[in-house]
Amino acid sequence: MLLTINILNVLMPCIYLLLFLIYSYDFYTNKKDYAFAKRLLLIASVSVHFIFIILRTYEFSHAPITNKFELFSSIAFTITLAYFLVEIVTNVRSTGFFIIFIALVFQLTSSIFVYNQYIVKDVLRNPLLGIHVISALLGHSSLTLSAVYGILFLILYKKIKTHNYGNIFNKLPNLEMLEKMSFYSVVIGYIILTFSIIIGGIWLPIAFPDFKHYDPKLLSSILIWLVYTCGIAVKILFKWYGRKVVYFSLIGFVVLIISMLIPIVFSSSFHNFR
Repeated sequence: MLLTINILNVLMPCIYLLLFLIYSYDFYTNKKDYAFAKRLLLIASVSVHFIFIILRTYEFSHAPITNKFELFSSIAFTITLAYFLVEIVTNVRSTGFFIIFIALVFQLTSSIFVYNQYIVKDVLRNPLLGIHVISALLGHSSLTLSAVYGILFLILYKKIKTHNYGNIFNKLPNLEMLEKMSFYSVVIGYIILTFSIIIGGIWLPIAFPDFKHYDPKLLSSILIWLVYTCGIAVKILFKWYGRKVVYFSLIGFVVLIISMLIPIVFSSSFHNFR
C-alpha cells in the first residue's frame, strides 16, 4: 500500500497541473470544446485525491493532519471539492482557472516535502478528529472561495463603473452571478462548518475532559459561526444583494483569518496539542 501512496503522491500534482491547463485554456480562448473534459477531469481529481487521503489514513492510522505538508494536501483537496460543489450548484466553470491554481500550489508543495509519519500522539488517531479537521478545512475553503468571488465581483464592478472594459470583463461571469457564487459558497461553507463544530463538540470532551469553555479557539469558532449565521439571516430577511452581500463575505473572511491566527498567538489553546 505504501508504494501506491507514493505513486499517488507523485501523480496528484500532475493531475492538478493538467486540470489547471485545461481550465486556463478555456479561460483565455473562451472556447467550450473542453467543457465535458473539464468536468470529467475535475471529478477524477476529487475522486483520486479522496482515495489518496483514505489510503494515507489507513496506512498510518491517522488522518493526514499531523504535519503541515499533510495538511497542505488536505487543503488542496478541500479547495477543489469546495469549488466542485459551487460549480455543480451554479454550473459556472469559467472561474476554475483561479481556484485550481491555488490547489495546485498546495498539492505540489505537499508532494515535494511530505514525509511519512507513523508515530503520533494517540489523540491524533481519533477518527472524529480527522472528520472534524477535514470538514473544518472544507468549510473554510468554501468561505475562502466566497471571498475570492467577492474580490472578482469588486474588480468587475470597478471596471464597469469606469468603463474600463477588457478581457476580464468578457470572460468572467456577470455581477449577478458572481454575487450568487459568493453567497452560495458562504452557504455551503456554513453548512459544512456547522457539521464540523458538531463533530468537534462530540470529540472534545472525549479527548480533553478538563477542557475550558473559554478556550480562545473554541470561542473564535463560535464567533465565526455567529457572524455567518447573522449574515445569512440578514441576506434572506432583508433581501440583500450586490455589494452588500460581497462586503459581508469579505468581512466574514477577515474574521475567519483572525480566528485561524488565534491558536498561534495563544499557545495554551487545546488546538496546539500536536
